[in-house]
Amino acid sequence: MTASPPWLRYYGGVPHSIDYPDLTLYEALAASARRVPDSVAWEFLGTRSTYRDFLDAVDRFASALAGEGLRAGDRILVSMPTTPQAVIAFYAANRLGAQAALIHPLSTAPEITHFLDATGARIALVLDAFYGTLAAATPAKALEKIVVARIPEYLPPLKRLGFWATKGRRIAPLPADPRIRAWAKLIASFPPATQAPAGKTNDPAAILFSGGTTGLPKGIVLSNRNFIAQGKQAASWCGLGERDAILAILPIFHGFGLGVCVNAAFMGGGKSILVPQFSAEVVAKVLRKDRPNVLVGVPTLFEALTRDASLAGADLSCLTACFCGADTLPRAVKERFEAMVAAGGGKVKLLEGYGLTEAVTGIMATPLTEYREGSVGIPFPDMFAKIVKPGGTEEAPVGEEGEICIAGPAVMLGYLDDPQATAQTLRVHGDGREWLHTGDLGRMDADGFTYF
Repeated sequence: MTASPPWLRYYGGVPHSIDYPDLTLYEALAASARRVPDSVAWEFLGTRSTYRDFLDAVDRFASALAGEGLRAGDRILVSMPTTPQAVIAFYAANRLGAQAALIHPLSTAPEITHFLDATGARIALVLDAFYGTLAAATPAKALEKIVVARIPEYLPPLKRLGFWATKGRRIAPLPADPRIRAWAKLIASFPPATQAPAGKTNDPAAILFSGGTTGLPKGIVLSNRNFIAQGKQAASWCGLGERDAILAILPIFHGFGLGVCVNAAFMGGGKSILVPQFSAEVVAKVLRKDRPNVLVGVPTLFEALTRDASLAGADLSCLTACFCGADTLPRAVKERFEAMVAAGGGKVKLLEGYGLTEAVTGIMATPLTEYREGSVGIPFPDMFAKIVKPGGTEEAPVGEEGEICIAGPAVMLGYLDDPQATAQTLRVHGDGREWLHTGDLGRMDADGFTYF
């Protein structure tokens, strides 16, 4: 690896390196709240919260969790869609030095049993609609507390009525379970936490789980520094700042949803528009009404948007950065989306990126000013990528296919309680740098653009 990677010449106005504060995620959020207290931090189906109120809610729920016995080093299982409660709980646990283990809210009881056994979590946060499945889990160490949240808790009055009429009345009443704690009561009953935040920047902050395509999902342990670095990298790449908003359509239990759509916005003092259900119809409505600047998603989302009649002729000049990941972006989808945006007065291009949960999420993307067909782009600031010959650590020649390896401050601490898998995936190469072996095949051209 050369001292000056070839891809740096394509950065444009993006900094080659970023200064990452020596903070926890909670401390970084608090710094944004001090800087822009009256700016909107998140929006959820018509409800808004300023950074001042957001931090107050985080501090109150941190007090509640401490009152329920959560301590530094403990884990809390968060089985939630992208909602205010899930976001508040993530930063509240971090304030206490605890780790949030985020899982898909539609996980089955056996899957939840595995997640609870893997993390040892004694407290869980769940939506009322999914309480029954969580309660049916049978971990070796039984759950002690189940915090139950409800969607209407953060809806405006009219939407609250609409939710009840269409969905709420179908949700089964909660049983007389002594473990249940109501979210609304907890957050209203406890004063904001006043003790000094626990933890350091290199401490574990969250546990996300791999897809589990080759067995049980592995827990991926990510640090405060991982999230702060990746968030600042993504924000600098997209130009996401205090006056900008990003659409959080990707789920919070996914690295992209949590790392970019939520945390990256908060690191820069921007707004995250929380969407609890993946739907092209909902995205189209938010694009028209709330006008986010940054939109990230998967190819099927962008294809569906191009077929949404409501966007034909809509003002799309708000969009300044659009990125697609998780699968190959067909050229036809890219061209149709860009044509739709242009017809709506926008100039943005749909660009591809690459990442994996072992590095929070996206760690490389196409520059805003340089498109190369078939490429997933170049590494973010302070991240490195190279192609090695399969099965080894020797760098492959330019243009030759091999395993994609990445290095930098976004790379995970390791797999949860699995030193063998961690040692196989994180390896120190001859250059002295620790590299993450992704298991993905790709090639790199002479300018450092990767083709996945």
